[in-house]
Amino acid sequence: MTIYEPVKNEILKLLKTSYTISEERKNLLNNFAEYISKKINNGTVVNLIFICTHNSRRSTMSQIWAQTAAEYFNIPNINCFSGGTEATAFNPRAVKAVQNFGFKVEQKDESENPIYLVHFSDENEPIKCFSKVYSDKFNPQNNFAAIMTCSDADANCPLVLGAEARFPVKYNDPKEYDDTDFETQKYSERFEQIGIEMLYTFSRIKQ
Repeated sequence: MTIYEPVKNEILKLLKTSYTISEERKNLLNNFAEYISKKINNGTVVNLIFICTHNSRRSTMSQIWAQTAAEYFNIPNINCFSGGTEATAFNPRAVKAVQNFGFKVEQKDESENPIYLVHFSDENEPIKCFSKVYSDKFNPQNNFAAIMTCSDADANCPLVLGAEARFPVKYNDPKEYDDTDFETQKYSERFEQIGIEMLYTFSRIKQ
């Protein structure tokens, strides 16, 4: 296993806490896992776009965890992306939460919407993270699953053009705790929750 030891240790902790996922939530994640399983067993590449309004926090966190989970469980042909209904920037508070879990993050430029390369291993390609609309040319344009990570994006995108499947895997926004004493804690909790659920999902994939 080539995943960084600190990240692997966090994964092992999170795998022990899947009991915290409600049955209703597990049913949703099981459907998501079944979609991936069918694609894998048909020999098809799996493209996943995690979508929230600003593509600044939850969608990017989900992209990172899903790609890492695929590697951890040795599931091939998984490509994870993220996007929004508008572009802003990968929020620095979310970047910090990712780093605190042992991922290595490189900021490649100083623009208002910087590109970040997120590494979970020295042997794998880094995950390229920056804010974009979900239809940006960087993302697949068809034959992908849209995973809606916030209620606003789910409501405002009744149709995600090009998506062959859609899963409403919504998370509360840690943004509400920005500039409070709970900021670091709440971002960490959200990144942890997403990790627990993405690891659960990929552990259910049948090859």
